[in-house]
Amino acid sequence: MRQIVLDTETTGLEISLGHRIIEIGCVELVNRRVTGNHWHYYVNPDREIDSGAFEVHGISSDFLQDKHRFAELAEDFVNYVAGAELVIHNAAFDVGFLDNELALLDPPLAPLKENCSILDTLQLARQKHPGQKNNLDALCKRYDIDNSNRSLHGALLDARILADVYLAMTGGQTSLGLDAGQGTGTGQQQVEARRIESGQPLPLWQADESAQQANRDYIEFLASQHDDPAWK
Repeated sequence: MRQIVLDTETTGLEISLGHRIIEIGCVELVNRRVTGNHWHYYVNPDREIDSGAFEVHGISSDFLQDKHRFAELAEDFVNYVAGAELVIHNAAFDVGFLDNELALLDPPLAPLKENCSILDTLQLARQKHPGQKNNLDALCKRYDIDNSNRSLHGALLDARILADVYLAMTGGQTSLGLDAGQGTGTGQQQVEARRIESGQPLPLWQADESAQQANRDYIEFLASQHDDPAWK
């Protein structure tokens, strides 16, 4: 199964006011493993950025002057996401802006839902954690995911963090019921779960001689309690 975890940054919040996309970040998952086949571009919107939006992402109009316009990237973007399931936090926002960019092309291209399925992790989080904060920062804290580099929003960084959040949210039980109030498991359990999901090797813990002797003593004790132990 191919999934694309996607995030965007924009010049402002309202499409109706002419706001545009300025950054797209995509992280590819295949069979729930991060492949490294990312897709990331900054986009020249040909308009100014609202001061409130700049405070969120720190991307300036001057920085975007020499970047590609969306029309130059559209075909490559559509080919990259085609047939995948898009995993997006608050999907209505990002999909709305992307569909607007596709509609502004000459000729216009079809909206994303005609080429992709869409999974909204905000809706998923609300189902799993009703009545709680479910923004990306809150989910990182809940699932013990390091987002210390996220002083400002950035599309590729947020997509990579969201990939970790999504895999943790959908990776099954990791707490063995010991942390049912939070539903998350320990930090070490979450680290190991994310290693499994991303295909990274798990650490091997070597027992020292005293631990090995304790294990041998316990095996001998068990053997003394049974005439024919199964392991023999």
